[in-house]
Amino acid sequence: MLNTLFTVILILTSVLMIMLVLLHKGRGGGLSDMFGGGVSSSLGGSSVAERNLDRLTVGIGVIWFATVIGMGLLLAYQG
Repeated sequence: MLNTLFTVILILTSVLMIMLVLLHKGRGGGLSDMFGGGVSSSLGGSSVAERNLDRLTVGIGVIWFATVIGMGLLLAYQG
């Protein structure tokens, strides 16, 4: 029962993490800059929506990480 709950939470948070990371605006400095891409128009601070998206991404990431650790401990000590 608990194993199924952890699995469902892990799947949901994994899908949410993928969606949230894809929603972020590219900041450059990665491989795309090496090939001439990644030109950023605003070098200043981020908007309120971006900051909220950052907070939501970190929150979901913490839940995902805790679920992975919990599931690992459950499977290790299950018997």
